[in-house]
Amino acid sequence: MDPEKTFSRFTSELKVRPDDIDMFNHVHNSKYFDYVLAARYEQMETCYGMSMEQFMELGYGWVVKTAHIEFKRPLTLGESFKVTTGIVSMNERSSKVSFEIVSAKTGKICSDGWFDYVLIDIKTGRGMKITREMIDKYSI
Repeated sequence: MDPEKTFSRFTSELKVRPDDIDMFNHVHNSKYFDYVLAARYEQMETCYGMSMEQFMELGYGWVVKTAHIEFKRPLTLGESFKVTTGIVSMNERSSKVSFEIVSAKTGKICSDGWFDYVLIDIKTGRGMKITREMIDKYSI
């Protein structure tokens, strides 16, 4: 598709909850995935103008194919943080989304990485092509 397409980055603010904490008294590594997915869920509606529910009503769903995360600093109970996400690339087969999680207290990156999503047909559960219209909707 268009290699020169540019995509926006968006930021969501979240806070560490008690059930996010592990036995080492910081956020369990699996929760970082939840934070990114929660941010993308919010951003679909507030930034892209189509909620996940509306997307699903059209018969579409995004499924994580591959994920990569680097843990740099721990988040702790009650700590506020920002999750910034943005599409790195999108073609008819997949959408790669990068992210950064930054502590509001220190301003430092706690983790970063990327997710590779594929589009599925909800009825069949099978992958489907990402259309030109979708790519245009997600680009700046």
